[in-house]
This record gives sequence, C-alpha cells and structure tokens, in this order.
Amino acid sequence: AATPTLAFFAYRAYLREDAHSTPVLIFFMALLALNGLVYLLTRREALQRRSFIAIVTGLFVFFAITALEEGSAIIWMFAYPPVIFYISTPRTGIIACAGGLGAAIILFSPIGDAIFNTSYSTSFRVTMVAVLVFEMGSCYILDQSRRRAKSRLLKLAAEFEYAATHDALTSLANRREGMDRLAVEYERYLRNARPFSVVLLDIDWFKNVNDEFGHQAGDEVIVRVAQTLKNECRKVDTIARWGGEEYLALLPETEAGEALQTGERFREAIHRNPVSYQGREIPLTVSAGVATIRGSESIDRLLQRADEALYQAKGLGRNRVCCYDGSAS
Repeated sequence: AATPTLAFFAYRAYLREDAHSTPVLIFFMALLALNGLVYLLTRREALQRRSFIAIVTGLFVFFAITALEEGSAIIWMFAYPPVIFYISTPRTGIIACAGGLGAAIILFSPIGDAIFNTSYSTSFRVTMVAVLVFEMGSCYILDQSRRRAKSRLLKLAAEFEYAATHDALTSLANRREGMDRLAVEYERYLRNARPFSVVLLDIDWFKNVNDEFGHQAGDEVIVRVAQTLKNECRKVDTIARWGGEEYLALLPETEAGEALQTGERFREAIHRNPVSYQGREIPLTVSAGVATIRGSESIDRLLQRADEALYQAKGLGRNRVCCYDGSAS
C-alpha cells in the first residue's frame, strides 16, 4: 500500500516540476519495493520489519522538513504511531514514537525554523504536537489491549488443543492422539524399516474396585496406574489412555523381546504400588498384551494382535504379560 501511495505523490511532484521531491519520493518507493523483495527471497521477518521502520521514519522526516503538498503531507505522520506499534515490539514502538515526537517538537521550534525555514503556522504546530501526543498514547494503550487479547486467544487455543488430545483424568494422551502418534510411527517404520511395538494393558478386576470401593476409588486407581506407566516409560515412548481402564504404550524402535521386558516392567511396577483409599489398601495388577509390527501389516492388524495377546493374558489368570506368539511371563 505504501509503494502505490508514494508513486501517486511522486507523480504529483513531477507534474509540479518539483525537481527536488520527485527523485527523493522515487528513491523511498524503490527502497520499500526492495525491502519487500528481500523479504520474499529470505523470509527474514525481523529484518524486514526493522528496515521498514527505518524507511518509513526517513520518509516522514522528509515530509515534515520539506512541507510537501503545500505543507499538508506532514499529516501523514499520524499514520506513523499505529503502524510502528503494530509491526514492532512495544519497546521499539515507544522509542520510535518518542524519537518522532522529539523530532517534531524540534522541527516546530525556533531551532527548526532556523535550520529548515518551514512555513507552518503557530496554531498548526501546537495542534500537531498535541494531537501526536494524544495519538501516540492512544496507540500504545490500544496496542497493549490487542496484545493481551491475542495472548488470551493463543492460551485458550492451546488449552483447547490440549483438551482435544489428552485425557482429562490422567493427563495422558487420549485415544485419538494415541492413534495419531501410531500413524506417525508407522510412517517412520515404512521409511526406515525399524520396527516398533505396542503394549496394551488392562487393569484386572477393575469393576470389582468400583463395586466395592466406589467410583472415586476407581478414579484414583486409574490415575495411579497412569502415573506409574509414565514413570516407567522412556521419553520417546507414548502412553495413552485407550479406554475406561485400558492403556496403550507405544514403544518406538523396539523389538518384540525388549517390548515384552518393558511390559513386564510395567506390570511389576504397578503391582508394587497399591492404592490406599480411606484406610484400606486396594491391590493393583494389570494384564498386558504385546505386539510388534511386522512386514507390511496395518496398524489395525497390529492392535488386533495386541488385543488378542491381552485376552490371552487374562485367560491365563491375569497379572501377566503375553506376546502375540503365545509367550507369557
């Protein structure tokens, strides 16, 4: 928008045969166009903003000291504060506006008259400075309000995104997020042929816990198991709440034997950490099924094998870990 505007003023200066202003306006127009071109080539946003501020500042100084358009071009200075605050940080905006205001005061003072011999009337000078002070203060207040609103919106968006991908009770990844991470790991497996494994865990006799101790105790059991799994897994692993009392552990770059050992470590850690509820101890055990990706099978087939291994573990008496090939611990 700035470049066409300058082209318009340059054309008007040319029609007036203003040999001084025309090349200067064309020069600033070229600088703005060059700044935009450099940004398109480098995508360096910070450099583009700093350069734009410097160019616009120089342009407004030129408008002020030359009294272009019979002195009316200086009114464009009112566009300076909102533009600067919008494209820069509050600190940069304050410094730039304070510098601009100081320069305007000097320009309208006897010192400015002695140096530049401007033709502005006294009433215009007083009004211009007063309005600039008011506008700069208003722009700062509005900019702060805009930034706070943006921060609140970003925070709210992050909270919504977290809520959409995590289980509210345990703060684990929910099933949808677990499936998304499975898909990512599956794509990686197809690229580099490094297998990954899943461990599907189910709390044993969970219905009995709810019936005997109540649903609040059941929630504490679910949270305790989730926390234990998080403590026992690696940083690269993903633990997801898969269902009511079911969990899925995604183990990247993990062969079947190592996955079986991991499942057994999960089982032992959970068994060692019973829940104490209202003075009573609730023993915890889990059954787990382990499956490792193989060949070109799908994610659905992998999960089906883990589910079959889980049911095998339950059929063998619970509190154990089974691999799909039938091995158990």
